[in-house]
Amino acid sequence: MLKENALKRKLKEGKSVYGLFCSIPSPVMVEMIGCAEFDFVIIDTEHVLINPETLENMIRAAETANLTPLVRVADAQPGTILRVLDSGAQGVVVPHVQSREQAESIVRFSRYYPLGSRSLNSGRPGAFGKNDLVAYMERANAEIMVVPMIESREGVDRIDDILSVSGIDMVLEGAADLSQSYGVPWQTRGDTVKAALRRIHSAAVRHGVPYCAIPRAEEDMALWWEKGVRAYVLGDERGIAFRALRHQLRTWKDRERTRAEEDRS
Repeated sequence: MLKENALKRKLKEGKSVYGLFCSIPSPVMVEMIGCAEFDFVIIDTEHVLINPETLENMIRAAETANLTPLVRVADAQPGTILRVLDSGAQGVVVPHVQSREQAESIVRFSRYYPLGSRSLNSGRPGAFGKNDLVAYMERANAEIMVVPMIESREGVDRIDDILSVSGIDMVLEGAADLSQSYGVPWQTRGDTVKAALRRIHSAAVRHGVPYCAIPRAEEDMALWWEKGVRAYVLGDERGIAFRALRHQLRTWKDRERTRAEEDRS
């Protein structure tokens, strides 16, 4: 049964929320993120191959760990969005949104009548028909989040059109692809990309849409916090795990070298 979207509630209350991208196709990893007390997880099906059964179990793991599960879809096709939501995701994160028309269609595909045209189904989010399905539709329309990612020059130029669409619950920056779109690949903290992110944030403020930042350095967090941003994605679990593993190994190798030098002396 679809639960209350704690992320959506906290955003409305002005509370700070922290999330992670999850790229390792494992329910255990999602459960670990929840036990680490993050507020939400974005399960990535754009860059990662995750089979549908595993995705559904990752969403189940998020539910048991009191973690709001969002899914970054590979595209904005209605069937893609439908299957993710019917698996129990509490929101869709859609990459490369570049126009008002795209934003409108994403909202339409994510919501039931009268707010959209999402295909009807009595699967697991609706408790398999155990409860009143019309009431479930109303609850889903209230709880499901629609989150466009702005990852191109075109998206930045049309940001006011995009964020003026009714039904958008949060906007997420995509500095990596933005850097490539502006001809400065991987310069995610360069002046050009920073200026683009500021334009997205300013539009979000104008339209009353929560802006979600991806801080890449401590000073980024301080800057966004001063601007009133309270939603953050703190990277992805692969990168965090890799850095922790490498640090662990280097720590013990350094100790080994120190002992060897002491033995020689």
